[in-house]
Amino acid sequence: MIKMNEIKNMTLNEIQQRLNDTEEELANLKFQLATHQLDDTSRVTHTHRDVARLKTVLREIELGARKPLSQQESEEA
Repeated sequence: MIKMNEIKNMTLNEIQQRLNDTEEELANLKFQLATHQLDDTSRVTHTHRDVARLKTVLREIELGARKPLSQQESEEA
C-alpha cells in the first residue's frame, strides 16, 4: 500500500512509472480473482486505492495544485 508521504517524495516520472506498474498489478490481481487463484482478495481493493491515489496526485500536478518534486530535489532528499 502506497502512503501519501511516499508519493510526495517522488518525481513526476517516478509517479507515472509507479502508476503503470500498479495498474498492471491490478490487472493481474483481477485475473487471479476471476480464476479463483487469489487467496487475499483485499489486495484488489488496496491496489485499486493505490491507483486512485497516484492518479489524484498526477491530476493535482496537472491543475497546478501540487508541484512535482524535481529530479535534483529527489537526489537531495
